[in-house]
Amino acid sequence: MKPATIIGILLIILGIVGFALGGFSFTHQKKDVDVGPVEISHESTKHVPIPPVVSGIALVAGIALVVVGSKSK
Repeated sequence: MKPATIIGILLIILGIVGFALGGFSFTHQKKDVDVGPVEISHESTKHVPIPPVVSGIALVAGIALVVVGSKSK
């Protein structure tokens, strides 16, 4: 497979996932107090939204790259 086709397929997958999920979230643990054997911490969850416009652009660009990659010899 050509690099343009592989990148196009990845962009199509990212565009579909962006439409389906609308973003991604991650959790990290933060230490508040660490005094000897006593440790107090909390988890913080962050959500990063992916705008539908970005998902659409990725999808269209991916389709274009797959078409261009399959036509060029």
